[in-house]
Amino acid sequence: MSSSHRSWLEPMREKYLGSGLTLGDLSCQVLLAKSKLSELLRGVGLYPRWEVIHRLGLALDLPGWPLHRLWRRAALDAGKPQEWIERSTEKASMSTAPGHPPLDYGALRQTTEDDYRFYAQVFLRDTERDAAVEDTFATLWLCWATALRSPDIRNFAWSILRATVMARAVHRDGRPELEVAVFDTVALRMISPSDSTAQLTESVELFKAISKLPPGQLDVMVLRHLCGFTAEKTSNLLGVPLATVRSDERRAARYLESAVSLPPDTEGPTT
Repeated sequence: MSSSHRSWLEPMREKYLGSGLTLGDLSCQVLLAKSKLSELLRGVGLYPRWEVIHRLGLALDLPGWPLHRLWRRAALDAGKPQEWIERSTEKASMSTAPGHPPLDYGALRQTTEDDYRFYAQVFLRDTERDAAVEDTFATLWLCWATALRSPDIRNFAWSILRATVMARAVHRDGRPELEVAVFDTVALRMISPSDSTAQLTESVELFKAISKLPPGQLDVMVLRHLCGFTAEKTSNLLGVPLATVRSDERRAARYLESAVSLPPDTEGPTT
């Protein structure tokens, strides 16, 4: 199952398990055989059509717009043609309207969306960056009740963003590629053309080392040194204590100092 498939299926399955309904109850409401319903909730078999997911969403009181957005993305990832997606949506098109999200969800989105986009930009091109952030908030809306029960909503939301971005980032040897971000650093925009080659080499080496950091340290270094956020803002975005941010930054800096091996500076060719 793809990560995009899990993004809507796991909240749906959690809502079903907490609903008190049996498969028989749900089967009667959705008009789908229990065996097929079981397959759908386990993520096996053919990718389901939107009409079925729409009826399930209504039965489980799930918001239609984020459910449809995530279903559509997963359908594309599953190789479904555009015609199949549109045909599947025709009979339930009204349910795809944005609707009205919870007020506290809206407040969180308003205060974090731009910052999430800065983070995603490090790993993704513009179009994928925007889609990843939009899908992050769709997933968060879909499982908002679970977010409210979590120890820290900010940390819960960040975990969704990180998983969404990492699922779409290019990876090499199990690590996310950051080299694309080299070409958008402040340092490269400010230096003279004659110094750009040396700076580029240094930046690529540094970014390769950063990509090997543990997830927490990687996120801290990206937010602090690539996005330019303060330690306090980084703490607030990640939903972790300020002391954790500073500790992760110190550990990451020590690793980078030992890991980055750069060629010595030269003043030109030697004879």
